[in-house]
Amino acid sequence: MVPSAITLAPLVLCAALVLDRIMGDPQSRYHPVALLGSFIAFWGKPDCYPVSIQRIVGVLLWVVTVLLFCIPFILVSLYAPWYLYLLLAPVLLKFCFAWRSLEEHALAVVSALKEGMEKGREKVGLLVSRDTASLDRDHILSAGFESMTENLNDSIIAPLFWFTLLGLPGAAACRAINTMDAMLGYQDERERLGWCTARMDDIMNFIPARVTVLLLLAWFALKGTLPQAWRVMQRDGHLRPGFNGGIIMGAMAGGTCTRFEKPGIYRIGDGNRTLDEAGADILSAVRAVTVMYAALTCSTLILLGAVINHLGI
Repeated sequence: MVPSAITLAPLVLCAALVLDRIMGDPQSRYHPVALLGSFIAFWGKPDCYPVSIQRIVGVLLWVVTVLLFCIPFILVSLYAPWYLYLLLAPVLLKFCFAWRSLEEHALAVVSALKEGMEKGREKVGLLVSRDTASLDRDHILSAGFESMTENLNDSIIAPLFWFTLLGLPGAAACRAINTMDAMLGYQDERERLGWCTARMDDIMNFIPARVTVLLLLAWFALKGTLPQAWRVMQRDGHLRPGFNGGIIMGAMAGGTCTRFEKPGIYRIGDGNRTLDEAGADILSAVRAVTVMYAALTCSTLILLGAVINHLGI
């Protein structure tokens, strides 16, 4: 019997996670996501289009970008023999999420602070869009760990979630949409051009963000800080713009008893512990949620595959 995509999916998911832990994200301009970013940068210049048509252009080029990025993933899914699929799919899926590099970027901020405030500001400026020139140590750490927390969903759980539902094309579409939002989804001169991608990113991440929150709450229940995580999420989850990232940051801040703060915009959490103290717990929570999601998903897919094979579907 030829293995089905559902049967192979748990193997692909586990292999992709192992591959990520081994190699991280190679720094190369030929990395598929780097090429995607170059293409978005090529067309994502508001000055190239009259203001009156920027939203229309943004919608059309959003469709083009998603389709172009998804083509290799679709071809492998549809036409690769199962044994070739089993070799190629983990590599392609790994391109769609970033677990190890997410941790490395946050830890690089902590390491840079040991060399001085300017080094810390410089390093965290690579992760966030806010002005970092006047940030103090606590706010530098906050920006770094906020990026890690938000991207637990955007860069890990969401791509894996859409792989679970729609296979490789689903993960690829999620990665393309999130990359466009990271580059264009701002309330500045890019607002009209990035309007479509910002809305689609919110929609694409709506369910995965809530899956992420549920897993975080389960983890903090094991750690004994569920009441704090729930309370802060309910109280502060709406303070961050958007309806996905804030609830994740609220659960993380509450569960680790710390605070995330963007000066003049929001303060999430009670701050009973500093981020120097809570950083290791944030890292542990990110790892735990990723492993929990993979374990639950693989178990579900294995059971589903067994049922399908038993019924002969």
